[in-house]
Amino acid sequence: MNQLSKLSSSASANLMATVPMSCNYSLTLSDPGHASPLFFTRFKFRRIEVSRMKVGGDRARRLRVFCQFEKEKQQIRKCSPFLESLFLSGNGVLAPDEWRTVPDIWRSSAEKYGDRVALVDPYHDPPSTITYKQLEQSILDFAEGLRVIGVRPDEKIALFADNSCRWLIADQGMMASGAINVVRGSRSSVEELLQIYNHSESVALAVDNPEMFNRMEETFYSKTSMKFIILLWGDKSQLLGGKSKELPVFNFLEVMDLGRQGRKALLESHDSKQHHVYKAIDSDDVAAILYTSGTTGNPKGVMLTHRNLLHQIKNLWDVVPAEPGDRFLSMLPPWHAYERACEYFIFSHGIEQVYTTVRNLKDDLGHYQPHYLISVPLVYETLYSGIQKQISTSSLVRKLVAMTFIRVSLAYMECKRIYEGKCLTKHRNQPSYVFSILDWIWARIIAIILLPVHLLAKKLVYSKIHSAIGIKKAGISGGGSLPLHIDSFFEAIGVKVQNGYGLTETSPVIAARRPGCNVIGSVGHPIQHTEFKVVDSETGEVLPPGSKGILKVRGPEVMKGYYKNPSATEKAIDKEGWLNTGDIGWISPHHSVGRCRHSGGVVVVEGRSKDTIVLSTGENVEPVELEEAAMRSSLIQHIVVVGQDKRRLGAVIVPNKEEVVKTARNLLIIDSNSSDVSKETVITLVYKELKTWTSGFPFQIGPILLIDESFTIDNGLMTPTMKVRRDKVVAQYREQIDDMYK
Repeated sequence: MNQLSKLSSSASANLMATVPMSCNYSLTLSDPGHASPLFFTRFKFRRIEVSRMKVGGDRARRLRVFCQFEKEKQQIRKCSPFLESLFLSGNGVLAPDEWRTVPDIWRSSAEKYGDRVALVDPYHDPPSTITYKQLEQSILDFAEGLRVIGVRPDEKIALFADNSCRWLIADQGMMASGAINVVRGSRSSVEELLQIYNHSESVALAVDNPEMFNRMEETFYSKTSMKFIILLWGDKSQLLGGKSKELPVFNFLEVMDLGRQGRKALLESHDSKQHHVYKAIDSDDVAAILYTSGTTGNPKGVMLTHRNLLHQIKNLWDVVPAEPGDRFLSMLPPWHAYERACEYFIFSHGIEQVYTTVRNLKDDLGHYQPHYLISVPLVYETLYSGIQKQISTSSLVRKLVAMTFIRVSLAYMECKRIYEGKCLTKHRNQPSYVFSILDWIWARIIAIILLPVHLLAKKLVYSKIHSAIGIKKAGISGGGSLPLHIDSFFEAIGVKVQNGYGLTETSPVIAARRPGCNVIGSVGHPIQHTEFKVVDSETGEVLPPGSKGILKVRGPEVMKGYYKNPSATEKAIDKEGWLNTGDIGWISPHHSVGRCRHSGGVVVVEGRSKDTIVLSTGENVEPVELEEAAMRSSLIQHIVVVGQDKRRLGAVIVPNKEEVVKTARNLLIIDSNSSDVSKETVITLVYKELKTWTSGFPFQIGPILLIDESFTIDNGLMTPTMKVRRDKVVAQYREQIDDMYK
């Protein structure tokens, strides 16, 4: 392969020649089954002779090639203008002194943070620790390696892999080479991956490991066209099928080695650089195509440009004021817009990112003590459940003390929000000045009374929780709705959780709570250069602050459109650039006095418009609020409220078997040594919990369907970002739901 690389560099440098040339060249390919298809497709030959000879005692195939290069155009190379400004400026192209594309950030970070650790990846083989200088060079090498093996500007490459240091290098190498990556994770079904690959018109595949490709091999070889395959992890010898010999397969290190040699040849030879047409990647060029999770319907390909993603990189510091040396713990799939944009942003500020997994999260939080954790609501719900379980299993005295402290702290923080002016309201008419003063005085007095108990609780109880959770500065929650009781709980115990809001179509963050204005129950203020409005779902009329309707957003982070789907794009984005989020929400009115004086302009999201259940009585119900309330019960693991076109609401529920057994024992329903709880008993206990937690709602849940199987990503009932696929649950249990109403 080294000789193939040398020939590739030599020939590419002479592609601009207009006079036919003929030469004899003899090349021994150590792995002709993989290398020769690539070799023959890169160059045009008049005649090829193949002879065999012994090399080092083994029989190898020697290719003697008599070739005549035909007239060809100069090779076009697209470069990230700031990252690879050396090549652009050397060929008469004006190189900018600022970021124009996402990969441009790596040059700045390497110059500023050099030998600081950027990445720690402890769970792959081999474990990796990479500095900012090494990361920049790795990205440049991978980008050049792609060019050497034949990737052309604007071609799509499917990147189907999970979070790791090599994912980031491959992702940024693809962008830096001018290619467009199409991303998905390893837990997606083969059918979904096939649909994404073919719909996106990808030409090649970078895959996580041999195990993943072995699962895909038969389908992909028969139903796709691939130039080559790249394995990020693992060895090619682990590929099971023989079909992998029909096209080039490279492992990660081979691509890096080809790129390293290619870059060296370009840097050392002035002629080599002159024989390429260098073009800067434009900010409005598509950087990546991200397919939506598809909680309803088929996923659509969201085209995000470099400008879209740079908006996130440049404006998220207001939300996460990261400092060089801060440590982030990363566990979300990086192909999702939320994790991806946050990673790009934090690497532009010199942080250290540690990769973890769901299985290792609890231990790694304690071990690494991260300054920030960026995750989805389910992670914070899990942490909350763990804390509650720890308290409930304590001795009676400790349990009573802990619960008393928490109640006091909740009351204290409520008073604190009142006198700090960080409460929510839908009312546009602000209170009188006199009432506001009295309200402020009352809140201050109560807070002063409760403060000593709150401080004692921090010292005796909350400090231990902090040590276990390990988050030093803040947890950032996005990608779904954060239940209010969990939001309030973490505020009470002194763990800052900042909730944010966004969509894949908006790169994704469009609103988030700031450290200095963390208004509980909201998703915060719009981030810079972003506009919100609320419109009536029927008339499209713009509604005043405090009125609930469909949220629309406009800003530089809004996608270019859906790939090959102009009708869906026109439906989502109007002529004035407003994107219909499909979410129901409202914007808090501005007050100059009172308990809401600092919460004006924050956005509140109350659910998806498409999730609205219309009962046969004509009444509309938002199921999300009911589900969030019900999930406060320790007996309920998952719940989906149903009832479309029915007279009353029902629910599909996955009970928490362990908690059900525990509760039944405590109530002496079953023997202390028994774990067998009848279905009728489970239904009775769950109904009691539903009544307890949803009694304040105007609509109550009637019939319920108990399900033994949990909702998971693997069984298709949750998205890869851990949201319940409502439509899939309803479709899978359609007959049982219908029977439930008989």
